[in-house]
Amino acid sequence: MSLRFFLDSADPLAWEEWMSTGFFHGITTNPTLLRQAGQVCSVSHLRSLSRRALDFGCQELHLQAWGREPEALLDCALALAELGQGQITIKVPLTRAGTTAATKLVARGIPLTFTACYEAPQVLVAAALGARYVAPYLGRIQDLGRDGHQELITMQQCVDHSGSSLKLLVASLRVTSDLSRLAAAGMTTFTLSPQLAAALFSCEASNAAAARFDADADATLVQR
Repeated sequence: MSLRFFLDSADPLAWEEWMSTGFFHGITTNPTLLRQAGQVCSVSHLRSLSRRALDFGCQELHLQAWGREPEALLDCALALAELGQGQITIKVPLTRAGTTAATKLVARGIPLTFTACYEAPQVLVAAALGARYVAPYLGRIQDLGRDGHQELITMQQCVDHSGSSLKLLVASLRVTSDLSRLAAAGMTTFTLSPQLAAALFSCEASNAAAARFDADADATLVQR
């Protein structure tokens, strides 16, 4: 799999703005992002949102299932998986209930992301169960006083030596240097908030150079 970026947002206005750039392969959402965006966390509402995301060019939409028990998680996940024609990846938390539901989802051939990963041994669980992605929370790991970069590098090494096709879907990035540092360590799949995406295009030197090119182009027209 080549380098891929996912827009981490439940705001359709952000989807429209950023998916049109062609920079993002897909979109990731969860109940917290839905609440922050003022969206209802229900299967019926996500049906409407999913259509909008796919219309904006989203190739892979990650929807998170909810439910405190494995049966509730599974029922929710199956309903969400039906919202897109092969373009929905289901997210479940890396908990006992989540792994119980995940086993049944993988058996049905439903693409799966384990989310809320905080420790390297959890990556082995995701790999063993045949998940497509596991989403470690870099910023939140660092908030706990741990070396998040080194822990994600260890996670990547676990995947590299396991023979698994599992991908680290790096989440909770706070600054653009997080992205380049982890990409240099072999990670290829990242979720970015709209704010972090904007920061990637805020280099003053690049913008100044572009402005100079435009000014010089205008000057040549005047000279003629």
